[in-house]
Amino acid sequence: MNRIFGSAASRKTKPSIQDAIASTDARMASVEVKIRKLDGELSRYKEQMSKMRNGPGKNAIQQRALIALRQKKMYESQLAQLTQQTFNMESVALTTENLRNTMATVDAMQVANTEMRKQYGKIDIDKIESIHYDMEDLLEQANEIQESLGRSYAMPDELDEADLEAELDALALEEEEAGPSYLADLNKVPDFVDEPPVEVGEKPAQLEAVKTTG
Repeated sequence: MNRIFGSAASRKTKPSIQDAIASTDARMASVEVKIRKLDGELSRYKEQMSKMRNGPGKNAIQQRALIALRQKKMYESQLAQLTQQTFNMESVALTTENLRNTMATVDAMQVANTEMRKQYGKIDIDKIESIHYDMEDLLEQANEIQESLGRSYAMPDELDEADLEAELDALALEEEEAGPSYLADLNKVPDFVDEPPVEVGEKPAQLEAVKTTG
């Protein structure tokens, strides 16, 4: 049976598009070699005809040149077709690669979406809101504690600014009615001092004159 239908191992695998591109590139290289060879022949024929007179010999070389030129045109047409084929296959390969990358991206996004749904499914929104409210209560209690610790017990909690200004004006009025204090004029000599103060550095004669006068 294997001799008739062949075994699975003996069957040739279908060439990939990259294999087809490589094969076409090899054919293009071969055609380019033939075109360069014909260019060389045409150059020789042209040089020979430039040195010959018109006649049978020149006509024979001219016929050879025409044959080489036809072959060159044929190979150039074939090369153009192979170039277009290669371009088309490379475009298909690029499109296929882009599609493969797109599918891989889509698969990765689906996996990520499924994983995110699983993770978010474990989250309880009500529980999060409850924690949020608990944190607000704790912060409010902390603020109340700070206010209580910072309370001043030596002064009343609430002082009216107008009352303070009125009390300050009353104190100023009492000072004016009582009269100026001797402390206001530091240079004035008190009444209980009999002799004027003596500055340091005065001469003895001046001191004696002061004593006699007294």
